[in-house]
Amino acid sequence: MKTLQLYDYLVFLIYFLIVAGYGYSVYRRKKSETMTASHDYFLAEGSLTWWAIGTSLIASNISSEQFIAMSGNGFKMGLAIATYEWMAAATLIIVAVFFIPVYLKNKIYTMPQFLSQRYNGNVAMIMAVFWLLLYVIVNLTSILYLGALAINGISGIQVDLCMYGLAFFAIIIALGGMKVIGYTDVIQVVFLILGGLVTTYLALDKVAQLNGQSGMVQGFNYMMDQSGDHFHMIFKKDNANFPSLPGLAVLFGGMWIVNLNYWGCNQYITQRALGADLKTARSGILFAAFLKLLMPVIVVLPGIAAYVIHMKGGLQTELLGADGVLNPDRAYPVLLNLLPVGLKGLSFAALTAAVVASLAGKVNSISTIFTLDIFKKKINVDASEKRMVQVGKITVVVAMLVAVFIAPFLGIDKKGGFEFIQEYTGFVSPGIFAMFILGFFWKKTSSNAAMFATIGGFLLSVFFKFLPGFVNLEFLYSSGFATLVEQKDKTMAYEIPFIDRMGFVFVICVLIMIVISLIDSKRGVVVKGLEVDTKMFKVSNGFAVGTMIIGGILVALYSIFW
Repeated sequence: MKTLQLYDYLVFLIYFLIVAGYGYSVYRRKKSETMTASHDYFLAEGSLTWWAIGTSLIASNISSEQFIAMSGNGFKMGLAIATYEWMAAATLIIVAVFFIPVYLKNKIYTMPQFLSQRYNGNVAMIMAVFWLLLYVIVNLTSILYLGALAINGISGIQVDLCMYGLAFFAIIIALGGMKVIGYTDVIQVVFLILGGLVTTYLALDKVAQLNGQSGMVQGFNYMMDQSGDHFHMIFKKDNANFPSLPGLAVLFGGMWIVNLNYWGCNQYITQRALGADLKTARSGILFAAFLKLLMPVIVVLPGIAAYVIHMKGGLQTELLGADGVLNPDRAYPVLLNLLPVGLKGLSFAALTAAVVASLAGKVNSISTIFTLDIFKKKINVDASEKRMVQVGKITVVVAMLVAVFIAPFLGIDKKGGFEFIQEYTGFVSPGIFAMFILGFFWKKTSSNAAMFATIGGFLLSVFFKFLPGFVNLEFLYSSGFATLVEQKDKTMAYEIPFIDRMGFVFVICVLIMIVISLIDSKRGVVVKGLEVDTKMFKVSNGFAVGTMIIGGILVALYSIFW
């Protein structure tokens, strides 16, 4: 029965009071005349420590799509889905070494500002509007609705009430600005990790009990013995899950586009580091990379545990959706309902912390882009610092209200969770990343080339999505870049895995951008550049050691679970 007991609510109340109280104390302590400065409100300029940056990155990233949908993928395909998390650890190192120095050296505070400074105002404005629409209509609504569904699955509270509560909690935190978000995220991550580890331990212990044993280690060993097919990181072409994670492409192909675009070209993420100095920003990102290594333990292993329990005769009806069909995305909420009183409240608080932190971070980024890149540049160019902060706060409330209103109509719960979000974000990621990476490191890249990446990248993604309906892709299938999937009518059809599709689109975008830029160069088109010095990419000895440790752990993990 999905319901919380009195002790569960007490644990949750303690969590709420700690976060709200600490956030208010940060707000009061930091409040001064600088609170009216826009950079201080939106970026917490110079006031976030490395550990606050690192935990805020994780808190903003981990949400219902990980706890619910990625855990569901763990149930469905196993440990391989963890490649998103472990590859992210490697990606964060690249972002810290090569991306952040460029942003900080050129005093970049928003992604549209980068595009304006590197290309022109038209490219920047188009992308600013696009990002606002994407963040509000897709990201904010999906976080809010999936989070509400998860909490409903645990507590039995109506989905609408869950949405209202999450939105209200997130608004309270977001109105305090990036300082409050950054420091309360530390508390959120503590609950997230502690509650997540407790859930994982008890889930593995229940698996061990299936074999007449107890304990996390015994449960993990039995889980590997009973579901060995769920502990392979690299799928072969004949694996049913190959379209989702197409073999070596997760190591050498489109998975890099997914991660580099998300972690390096995303206001929602990079904003945490843009207000710090280079050393602090890099240390925070390195700390986030270490935390990323831990995430699959919290979000993937419980899904595999639910799979084993299900295969052994348990959770037969609990995992069925409203249509009576097995729904892997129900794995995590169902596991939480198996927890004892009190601990269930802790895990409930962990899930709530993940959702609220992501909502607050996302809506703050929406507020930042609208205020600095649209309101200040197009609506009121003479706006004072105080006025911009006021507009930023109004934007927080309006964006959240819009998300609350439209989320129930999107049917996000029927679309496929984590994998759906990754695939459809991937329609725009290759073009955006091509525009950023060439803008960073090739001075001849022109604004016309960037405009092509903005529009052409999306159109190419659509083309490759529907290409199998018009062309026989046997040549791609034989080379491993296409797969056969079963359609609704039980016939087999070719499909290009979306990760491979992203790789194709990125390469084509880069090549066409180079051609356009060379043509513009011959025509004498003036190209704006950024200040880039190779000395910017030099790292400290401590950072280098941390990088080697993370690299060694990743090599070991992929070697063990190949």
